[in-house]
Amino acid sequence: MAPLGERYHAAVLADALRAAERLGYRLVRVDAPDERLCAWVDWTFAPSWWSSEVRDGSAWYARTSGGEIAGFAAFGARDRSAPWLRAYRERPEIGIFGPYGVAEAHRKTGIGEVLLTAALCALAERAADALIPAVSGERLIASYATRAGARIVDTFAYALRPARAVILASGSGTNAQAVIDDVRARRNALEIAAVVCNDPDARVRERARAAGIREEAVVWQRGAESRAAYDRRVIDAVAAYEPSLVLLLGWMHLLPAAFLERFPQTLNVHPAFLPFDPAADSVVMPDGSVIPAFRGARSPEATIAAGAAWSGVSVHRVTAAVDRGSILVRTPLRLHPPVALDDLRTQIRPLEHAAVAKAIRRWSLSAEEKSSSAAPSEPSAEIPICHREKNR
Repeated sequence: MAPLGERYHAAVLADALRAAERLGYRLVRVDAPDERLCAWVDWTFAPSWWSSEVRDGSAWYARTSGGEIAGFAAFGARDRSAPWLRAYRERPEIGIFGPYGVAEAHRKTGIGEVLLTAALCALAERAADALIPAVSGERLIASYATRAGARIVDTFAYALRPARAVILASGSGTNAQAVIDDVRARRNALEIAAVVCNDPDARVRERARAAGIREEAVVWQRGAESRAAYDRRVIDAVAAYEPSLVLLLGWMHLLPAAFLERFPQTLNVHPAFLPFDPAADSVVMPDGSVIPAFRGARSPEATIAAGAAWSGVSVHRVTAAVDRGSILVRTPLRLHPPVALDDLRTQIRPLEHAAVAKAIRRWSLSAEEKSSSAAPSEPSAEIPICHREKNR
């Protein structure tokens, strides 16, 4: 917790703005979602969900004379649903600081200190103290103590809650394999109950068997049954495993409303950078350019056909509207057209693996209180509640 009143005020902010100018930067304050800033955060600090937190509050960010974003400091987030903020949900006199980060090329210039000061001055307009949550490591804790007069006021035993998951996939299963590997390495707390696919020859079935995971193919007999009948078979197959989470990792059939009613906690990985606004048909990229929101099953082909200079991946909640559910994690990918389809898929694949892992972590944290009766599972560590400064 950092005290604000006497240390951060209008005169200090004015000094910070002048300091930024001397360093060759211009500070910009945003109090509404800035889509370019959010995309830049997704690009610079991938994989993360920091952009969602930036959209939820306000931010100061630094720009170079050429218009390049160098760093940001968010503040005033309204969402306090994270488990480490439980004690502060009804404390309006305490403002939330972070996330906060500086691009690698602009570190050690002094702009990080300026951004920290500007954000804390802005918080002082509405709060008596700033909570800097989820800080870990003695060096970073000491840094906040020196720079902002912060002190540790609470600690939180961080533990991902276990969840029973079913994976739906249709092809080779590289994303499924990445999730399986994370389970083995205890990087998440999932129990993969089964892998269900719609192709009897899909390699993902081999991957599941090799990992000792139950698998089955539920194939649509197009000439012999209706789509509605097939959908019921898929629902019944998944329901037999009683999952609390369903992961669509390359599943190539649209799911009916009845599936989502039965399994509302369903996430999908999509090979395109999608906008936060589900109604938007375009998306702002880190350089400020705007490209179509490539939705649907053939988004890589559409990306190449459009000659787009950007692609990416998104992990989102599944809704009845195709690829328009709320986003958990997204990562942009810079392209240099012309790009071959196989090359694009090769570049996207590791981004998908990382984004899915981060999205599962975010889902696990948001689901913690709903599953509070379950025993905590590794990974677990006690961390101070004091926001993390990203150094990548």
